[in-house]
Amino acid sequence: MDLVLLIIGFVLMILGIFGSFMPVLPGPSLSWLGLVLLYFTTAIEVNYWILGISLVITVLISVLDYVIPAKGTKKFGGSSYGIWGTNIGLVVGIFAPIPFGFIIGPFLGAFIGELMYDYKDHGRALKAATGSFIGFLASSFMKFVVCMVFLGLYIWIVWEHKAILF
Repeated sequence: MDLVLLIIGFVLMILGIFGSFMPVLPGPSLSWLGLVLLYFTTAIEVNYWILGISLVITVLISVLDYVIPAKGTKKFGGSSYGIWGTNIGLVVGIFAPIPFGFIIGPFLGAFIGELMYDYKDHGRALKAATGSFIGFLASSFMKFVVCMVFLGLYIWIVWEHKAILF
């Protein structure tokens, strides 16, 4: 049973890394579940500090994932219309049947939102949409780093207990 839990946990880690770029998959949450499964094995004693700190990081990253693109829009001069457009565009982009809809959606959403606010100022709308895109990239990079750290932690714990596990 320990081997099955290790395999499922590792698969969740890999899915978490992919999920850091695809908003359909909750990357850090999947990686955290991989860590949790590691502690369900009989060979590894539960470390509540690692699980607790990694859970706090996962929750914080998950919240920031929705805040950063909107803050990027605001930082580049966007209005509340652009921020709402970013969030709506992200949701629409996830479900849109187009390639890279999760990237195009927030950009177009912020652009359309800003044009609704002031249809004459295309330059400002484009600048706010660029801020949304930069915010999305920053958020994805942050999730990727966290998922890679979780994977490193997973491998380190397995390596320390390899004599008992295998």
